[in-house]
Order: sequence, then C-alpha cells, then structure tokens
Amino acid sequence: MNLWLTMRVALRALAANRLRSGLTMLGIIIGVGAVITMIAVGAGAQARVEDQIKGLGSNLIIIMSGSVTSGGARMGSGSSFTISEDDAQVLMREIPELISAPAVRGGVQVVAGNANWSTAMFGVTPEYPEVRQWGLLSGRGFDTNDMTGATKVAVLGQTVAKALFGDTDPLDQVIRIRKVPFTVVGVLERKGQSLFGQDQDDVVLVPLSSARKRVLGGLQAKQRAVNTIWVKVREGYDMKVAEGQIRDLLRQRHRLQPGQDDDFYLRNLSEVLQAQEASSRILTLLLAAVASVSLLVGGIGIMNIMLVSVTERTREIGLRMAVGARGNDILTQFLVEAVTLSLVGGFVGIVLGAGGSLAIGHFAGWRTELTTSSIVLATGFAAVVGVFFGYYPARKAARLSPIEALRYE
Repeated sequence: MNLWLTMRVALRALAANRLRSGLTMLGIIIGVGAVITMIAVGAGAQARVEDQIKGLGSNLIIIMSGSVTSGGARMGSGSSFTISEDDAQVLMREIPELISAPAVRGGVQVVAGNANWSTAMFGVTPEYPEVRQWGLLSGRGFDTNDMTGATKVAVLGQTVAKALFGDTDPLDQVIRIRKVPFTVVGVLERKGQSLFGQDQDDVVLVPLSSARKRVLGGLQAKQRAVNTIWVKVREGYDMKVAEGQIRDLLRQRHRLQPGQDDDFYLRNLSEVLQAQEASSRILTLLLAAVASVSLLVGGIGIMNIMLVSVTERTREIGLRMAVGARGNDILTQFLVEAVTLSLVGGFVGIVLGAGGSLAIGHFAGWRTELTTSSIVLATGFAAVVGVFFGYYPARKAARLSPIEALRYE
C-alpha cells in the first residue's frame, strides 16, 4: 500500500467520526494557540527592552554624585555635589576610549506665549547628543561658542515642543525658563520612555554654562559641579575595564584613601540592560514551557482516542491483513491519522494564536510580536506530539494477529 493511498484511508477514517476528531484536536488547538500567544507576548517584552537599549544609547556608564560624611554622619546618595565638569574633562583626556558629557539638571516651568509646561531642564555640553545617540529632528545643537558665551539658546524634546507650540514650528521661537528668555534652535528626535519608565522627550536642553550662570547659579556655578556625567565607551573597548579605570581616576582626583568609600556612584547601563534582556528571554521561555503543557495534554488525548479507535476497528485491521496488508501498512495508517489530527489542530491553533496575540495587543495595550519562528516551532512540536503519542496505538494495531482480529467481536 503506497503512502498516498494510506493517507486517503486515514483521512476517511477521521472524517467518519468528525465530532470525535474535532474534540481530539481541541487540545492541540489550544496548545499551539497558547504557545504562539505566549511567545508573542514574551517577544514583545524583549523587543521593548531592545528599544530601551537603543533609546538610552549603547555602551553607557553614568557617574552620579555619591554620599559624603559630615560631622561623623553619612549623608545619602546625591546629597552633595561630588563630581564636576573638570572630572569629565580629565576622563576624556586620560582615557581616550571615552567620550564624557557632564550635565546639570533642574525642574523648571517653561513659558511660551500663553502656554506653559513643567519639565526638566538639562544643562549639557556639545558632546551630550553623541553620547546619548540622540539626533535632531530639526534645527541645530550647541557648539563651542554657545558654551563659552553662555548663549541663551535651547533645544526642546518633542513632548515639550508639542505642549508649548502644538503643531507650530518651534524653531526661532522664544521661551522663558525661570523668566530668562531662550531662543529655540533645535528639536530632538523622539526618544520614548527610559528604562525607568520616564518620558525622555519631556526635556529642555540648554548649554551647560547658560544653565549655571543664567538659570541655576549658586553652588553649582562656583564649583563647576554637575549632577551627572554621561560616559560613552567606544565600540570594542571592554566596559568592565573602562569602569575600573574611571573609578581609579576619580578616586585619585578626589583624594580618597584606600578603604575609604567612593564619593560617587557608577552605573553600568550595559549590565542593567543585559540583565533585563536576559530576564525577558527567561520569561519568554517560561511562558512557552507553560503553554507547551497544553500540547502534551492534547497528545495524551490523541493517544487515548487512537487506542479506542484501534479497539473499535480490530476486525477491519484483521480483514486488511487477511487481504495482504503488512504490519508496516497498518502502522503507517494509524500514524498518519495521529499526525493529521495534530497538524490540522496545529493550523487552527496558529490562527487562534495570531488572533489572541492581536487581541492582547489591542485590548491590554501590551506590545506583542508574532514571529515566523514561533509558528514553525509550535507546528513542528504539534507534529512531533502526533508521532510520539500516536506511535504506541499504531504499533499495537500493527502487531495484532489477523486470525485473532477477525474473531474479535
């Protein structure tokens, strides 16, 4: 008996019991649909992490003010300005593989005409956009002249630009930051949410010198102090080595003795992002593994129904053997039935999984990504389940004695 004829016989047998075949496939349908949906949810979470990596910039180390001790009492992290613009300049001079961008930060109320908006103002150097990999949508950034002259120019994030000017082009418009007029010279590209859930586009950038002299003033202006130094490590240079060099150099500049705690804080964003990416991958695998249990349950259902089918068709099997069918023909026939149940259920499950992924994305607002690999994986797994759980009933049918089978009532 050739394979094509065997398949026709198997399909006729399944069609003769449509309701039972449909109920048997239900476990596979649910299993494949669940696997595809869960992988899509996990892939969406992983893609979101990758977007955050791109949004923050690659190979970044953030240096922030640490804790200091005053009168025997240790103050909290960031309670005093312990890093300065000079630290950033020394880092670039002593470690050529680094690009550093010092920044000061302050909460401000920005006014433009009749509109106003509460946002974060960053005083930055011209290197800041390169370090953050943050391009301009329109206009220009800051240059050396803006730094030396403390010019009153500003670059807006898209959230601020939208809040103050709506659909109007903000270039060359005047805004007031703490009653000081600044001219808008550029608009940043959209950056999206940060790793910590903050809107990175809700920001106004001004030259670092302008922020100190014209807006913030006080202690920061006298000490050239900054809140943060963003450091980008050039491609190919080891992040751990760079982190160690930065720590050693800053400890030397701050005259910290061996055993004395750092008065600054380093955050290696690559490690944070890699950890979160690894967590997303583990989550995806866990969700897929949990959903795969449904496929195993469906496979057990197939084995159960195939065993019942072998018992019901014992006389038919005996008659086929009596007219010349071999054990391999019977084995193939029942295997084809089991695999057909799995594959048909798998195809229906693909449609169900795709629909479930779209529904979760639409109603729950989660990001989901339906990938070809998840579809191939789920379908392949369904076929394997059909072969694995269908083999025992098929072998049992193939080993029946023709005489005993014909006598079966």
